[in-house]
Amino acid sequence: MKYIIGLIVISYATLCTPTAFSAEKTSSMECKKNVVSDAKKLLSFYRNHDDRMEIDDNIKPLPKIKNPQNRAQEFDVLETWGYIYKGKYRIRLTYYSSIDCTLMGEDILEYASL
Repeated sequence: MKYIIGLIVISYATLCTPTAFSAEKTSSMECKKNVVSDAKKLLSFYRNHDDRMEIDDNIKPLPKIKNPQNRAQEFDVLETWGYIYKGKYRIRLTYYSSIDCTLMGEDILEYASL
């Protein structure tokens, strides 16, 4: 009985921490103007400068991420889609918006069914 009560108390204490109820911060759209051009450069490099490339200008902000080197800093993550002929690519770009939208990271994933 004491074991069960102890587990309930520990579970309740864990669930009631401030981090359990805090919402993730959404990235700002401050760097939106850079996304299309940076995504075009990345996709062009990734697919050997294919001239059939199109980048969607519908940009989605994702949750911010912490800088692994300095936890006090946060990066904005913005997502868009790129297309080449029949290929579809998810492109996520990471910016440090506090200093002129410095591009810090790139992520590209080809959507395909193999």
